Amino acid sequence: MRWKLYVRWLLAAVVSGHLWGVVSAPSVDTIIQRSVAANDRDWLAAPDFSYLETDHSHGGSRTYRVSMIMGSPYRELVRINGEALSPAAQARQQHELDQITARRRNESPSQRAHRVAAYRTGRERDHQMLSQLTKAFNFRLTGTQSLGSRSVYVLDASPRPGYVPPTRDTRVLPGMRGTLWVDTQTFQWVKVEAQVVHPVWIAGFVARVDPGTRFALDYAPVTAGIWLPTRYQMTARAKVLMIFSHNGQADQTFSDYQKAPAPAQ
Repeated sequence: MRWKLYVRWLLAAVVSGHLWGVVSAPSVDTIIQRSVAANDRDWLAAPDFSYLETDHSHGGSRTYRVSMIMGSPYRELVRINGEALSPAAQARQQHELDQITARRRNESPSQRAHRVAAYRTGRERDHQMLSQLTKAFNFRLTGTQSLGSRSVYVLDASPRPGYVPPTRDTRVLPGMRGTLWVDTQTFQWVKVEAQVVHPVWIAGFVARVDPGTRFALDYAPVTAGIWLPTRYQMTARAKVLMIFSHNGQADQTFSDYQKAPAPAQ
């Protein structure tokens, strides 16, 4: 009779979807909705952290400590090619930081409002570009896999027919395809990649973004419930006025996130 008990357990495991740790995935809509909510929480929390930003180029790298000073960020150079600055260079950076802090402390209310508004406008533009990814594409769940130490859902993204970009920046999205990796436990984005697959006009007939344009953004947890970027890579291929070619690249890494103290007044 023992074999009957084993068969009964085996069937129950298969039906429930828990055999060998297999659990049926939620629907694509559920994954996207929960990932958008998680991404929005991360975006709201980001200004509460200072961090190190390293800009990589063929000529080497520069690392900055980015921190909020009275409503907008300030980038303080701390390393060149991975090496700490000389004492003299550190003194110059500290002098510049002191000057910026004093200048912002002595701003008029209108000057401060203008500076903070400019920062928030740029930040909103970047967030809108990412949030539009879930509106501009149709997603198809291709399965789960391990990405580093995380278990992730893998979703292929293709242009959604009828999507109307709300801004000039998002006009490139209908010409792109991409992949989104979403953590199976927290639904935070672990990685997003997208690339232009056919030319897209973004300013009438003034500028065109060409295939070869791509970007990738990696995320990781920095504290309980909050994930922030760890790497951003971008390659741009574009033509302006159909005469001038513009090719650009960016490779940035982000690390040492620290919860910022209360803003200085």
